[in-house]
Amino acid sequence: MSGEAGHWFEGVARHLGPAYLRYSFTMGTGQEVDTLMELLPIAPGDRVLDVGCGPGRHALELGKRGVEVVGVDISHDFVVVAQANAHREGITNVSFEVQNARRLAFDADFDVVISLCQGAFGLSGGPGAPDVLPHRELDEAILEGVARSLRPGGKAAVSAFSAYFMLRFLEEHDTFDAVTGVNHETTTLKNVEGDEVDASLWTTCFTPRELRLLARAVGLEPTGVYGVTPGKYGSEAPSVDVPEFLLVASKPLTQRA
Repeated sequence: MSGEAGHWFEGVARHLGPAYLRYSFTMGTGQEVDTLMELLPIAPGDRVLDVGCGPGRHALELGKRGVEVVGVDISHDFVVVAQANAHREGITNVSFEVQNARRLAFDADFDVVISLCQGAFGLSGGPGAPDVLPHRELDEAILEGVARSLRPGGKAAVSAFSAYFMLRFLEEHDTFDAVTGVNHETTTLKNVEGDEVDASLWTTCFTPRELRLLARAVGLEPTGVYGVTPGKYGSEAPSVDVPEFLLVASKPLTQRA
């Protein structure tokens, strides 16, 4: 299944390409995977789905540790980068494909599902966003697909921007929508050739309570919400001083009546 043309993030990914991996927030991949391996846990031989995998940094790191990974992203450009990186590093237990995270094509196929660093979860707002409120939250379909992709007893780890942190440190030119929780940010992106373009980013922000409620709404049972920073994942309690939250949830062995 291919990604939908016109999603605003595709233009961002097209310009950045491999330069995405030069940004500081991508430098802590090893530490983040260390934490996930222990926290969820993930073991060699497990099957993991990486939703919104981008250029594949978490998927490839898991692959190096003997985990079988499928990475999906709406950006064809990022999938090409991820495939090239896997080929260059000789990692054969990881594959990548273009999919829309709102319509994941899996059914109880994975032991673990991750969606990290706003790779998909949290990016449903902005131009072309489905008009689903107030009956259905923007990112609910993504989390529903995460739940559907898990085998009974499987675990999910999903990171999200903190609404507390965003409002506390709101940038001068950012705009926060109190109805949807979407922050509109303007920034400058530089590709590998050094060419710069102005870009808009729309990111949905959450509170820990919202993450727990949303998880339960799609049939997952939250086991923890932690306060995290890129490259500094752990099991610390949420606070207003950390930029992201990490939701960990499990799929019940039996469905609710």
